[in-house]
Amino acid sequence: MYSITFLSLTAVVVVACFFPKRTQSLVVPFPSSAVRCCFGIHRQSRVLTSALFSTTEDKTDEQTDNKAGEPATMKGEVASSVITTEKNPDAEGLPWWWEVVWDLDIMQVGKSGEEISFGDSANVLRTNIEQIYGGFPSLDGCPLAEGELADIGDGTMFIGLQNYYRNYGSPYKLCFGPKSFLVISDPVQAKHILKDANTNYDKGVLAEILEPIMGKGLIPADPETWSIRRRQIVPAFHKAWLEHIVGLFGYCNQPLIDTLNKRVDGDGKVEMESLFCSVALDIIGLSVFNYEFGSVTQESPVIKAVYSALVEAEHRSMTPAPYWNLPLANQLVPRLRKFNSDLKLLNDVLDDLITRAKQTRTVEDIEELENRNYNEVQDPSLLRFLVDMRGADIDNKQLRDDLMTMLIAGHETTAAVLTWALFELTKNPEIMKELQDEIDEVVGDRMPNYEDIKKMKFLRLVVAETLRMYPEPPLLIRRCRTPDELPQGAGREAKVIRGMDIFMAVYNIHRDERFWPSPDTFDPLRFTRSHSNPDVPGWAGFDPKKWEGKLYPNEVASDFAFLPFGGGARKCVGDEFAILEATVTLAMVLRRFEFSFDESKFEGKDDILSSAQGLNHPVGMRTGATIHTRNGLHLVVEKRGVPK
Repeated sequence: MYSITFLSLTAVVVVACFFPKRTQSLVVPFPSSAVRCCFGIHRQSRVLTSALFSTTEDKTDEQTDNKAGEPATMKGEVASSVITTEKNPDAEGLPWWWEVVWDLDIMQVGKSGEEISFGDSANVLRTNIEQIYGGFPSLDGCPLAEGELADIGDGTMFIGLQNYYRNYGSPYKLCFGPKSFLVISDPVQAKHILKDANTNYDKGVLAEILEPIMGKGLIPADPETWSIRRRQIVPAFHKAWLEHIVGLFGYCNQPLIDTLNKRVDGDGKVEMESLFCSVALDIIGLSVFNYEFGSVTQESPVIKAVYSALVEAEHRSMTPAPYWNLPLANQLVPRLRKFNSDLKLLNDVLDDLITRAKQTRTVEDIEELENRNYNEVQDPSLLRFLVDMRGADIDNKQLRDDLMTMLIAGHETTAAVLTWALFELTKNPEIMKELQDEIDEVVGDRMPNYEDIKKMKFLRLVVAETLRMYPEPPLLIRRCRTPDELPQGAGREAKVIRGMDIFMAVYNIHRDERFWPSPDTFDPLRFTRSHSNPDVPGWAGFDPKKWEGKLYPNEVASDFAFLPFGGGARKCVGDEFAILEATVTLAMVLRRFEFSFDESKFEGKDDILSSAQGLNHPVGMRTGATIHTRNGLHLVVEKRGVPK
């Protein structure tokens, strides 16, 4: 059985000798039998597969006794077959040449804190193979998740990770051929990685996936580049600019309002996810680049190139084998040729915008820039601020990387939040009415301003609750650069070896009843109530007083049980921008229109009120860079009879 796996490993070693940089991120496709073995379906513990994927009627008494959303307790034979503390004498064993391979120079691990080398990645694979085939004890103390690749390959990987979590707790180990991840589903452990020991980790696989698209933008940047760029970008999101930019959000939403009015005059049917994507793109274009995409009402080669980059970013985030790194792949693969052509077009546009901004550069200190009268500034864009900042790095490539990062990250997340907020509001008419009453009272028919958003607390809570139920993204990714130990939290203590990749399953944390009572219920007012759980050591609970005076409940108020924008040093710098953008859009749309589900899309589908996780749900869920609908958000729109 293991000979196929070891031959694959040998192939990796040979390739590494000639292409060490490429091989570091290369996942060699294993034959199906070997993939299944490394995925965790080995002969010692097949029993867990049936336990994981059986129906409720098939489960044992021990499993059905577990509370909903609570990880199953592993005992007896099952636990011992997954986590071993002593070497298993019945293991298949390792070949005679095993130790020789690890004496090769290329297989040596790097120094703590330095960039991960091929040897580090290979060492992670080594520990997995030795645990599965050699009978070695679990080095990290974590169980191997059991299942089929198809269970996380149907576009809902985050749901598969939630199912595994309920059986294995946090953390557990998930293997894809030679790649493996520790999956974290606990706020205490997430806080340790994101805040307490954040210098021990970098963005890992995420950086490798996004580097061809975003370069050294803030999201994929290595720690050294990130430290420099963050100091220059964070001041651009200052209060005076945010207050001014709210008016621009209203301007960008007017074409959306006009489009919906036209649909009302027709049959009223509308697919809202695509419209929210368009308005989010228009907002990013004007506020970040001073570029008017006009994507709500038209399409152009530039807009097509933007969506090509977005689709490719999603594709790469869900593809375990980075074939785009292979020699000549970009020349031979049609998909990559098209993507590179579109990316060149988009880069040319960004380069032109950067060049124009630099030609009219007015150098000022940060304090002077923050005190600008934005009502009189012809170009209030973020790009203008970055170019005019005294001492700023205005290298074209770095600025382009920063802008591309904001374009993709800012566009995708807001569109997804708006889509799922409208979905939940349409499902819950009583919440919709309460929200519309607040909008009517505070804003009426005018465009919202910054002070209006501060007054509309329930609107901001609706956005926050949407981000809890549908976090964007549902996973955060890190890679260990310095060996570390995770605290127990609500799960188990674990060791993290250098080179180990980590999934922080934000979706799991946000949907766990130990941290959020009735986690699958849309309840915006939950953020006004305190909650604690003494059964979770090290978790301080949720305290609503800790977010008073802020735009939204954050990771501090929840002690990292709510991570809508990440947390710690590498938390998203555009969090308030995103909240303002979403609230302005919802306020303008819901003041003027009523929505109901388009029942013509229900035929042959599950009940619309059932969980959207189901593959046969009329809306459904799928994973890209964010949580998208599987079938679109098809609604019927009508004009509201609003009070004068």
